[in-house]
Amino acid sequence: MQVSRETLIERYFPDIDRVHAYAAFLESAGIERGLIGPREADKIWDRHIFNCLPVTSLLKEGSIVFDIGSGAGLPGIVIALARPDLKVTLIEPLERRVEFLKEAVAGLDIEVIRGQAQDVRTTAHYVTARAVAPLEKLKKMSWHLLKTNGSLMAIKGKSAEEEMKSVPKAMLHEVNLDGIELGRIVEVRKGA
Repeated sequence: MQVSRETLIERYFPDIDRVHAYAAFLESAGIERGLIGPREADKIWDRHIFNCLPVTSLLKEGSIVFDIGSGAGLPGIVIALARPDLKVTLIEPLERRVEFLKEAVAGLDIEVIRGQAQDVRTTAHYVTARAVAPLEKLKKMSWHLLKTNGSLMAIKGKSAEEEMKSVPKAMLHEVNLDGIELGRIVEVRKGA
């Protein structure tokens, strides 16, 4: 049974107005500034916003989350909007994207850091990434950002299992949220 967009929004986002505002910002400024492709306007919800939701089901309550290579705020802003209990920081090296992110999160408790992940010197329970780099490179870029027992949570597509071969102990989570396309999140936990 097909679930309506509004039903999904009500189910997964506590602040409906705020997520609608973010989607509208992606459809306008996101496309105008080249953060989202011009043909993506009618796919903002399914391909971008709802696609980021499965990872939210894997994050422990009250955790600190660093989203690296945030770009247009995916998945970081979606995580923060779906899970206000989390402390989310967006890390992005490109100035024009940082300006976009600052506008997108105005009024929200989300920090934006301009810089490379490698240059950040604090730690988090989770590091998230979507469409940033292959898993092996992602691990190298972000490992120092994780607290002991923290996890890298990489949103991946159909190539997830292939990429996992390059990183020992990587675990694949296939998350099936009602009404949303299957999510593949590769987790790499930092041991004690």
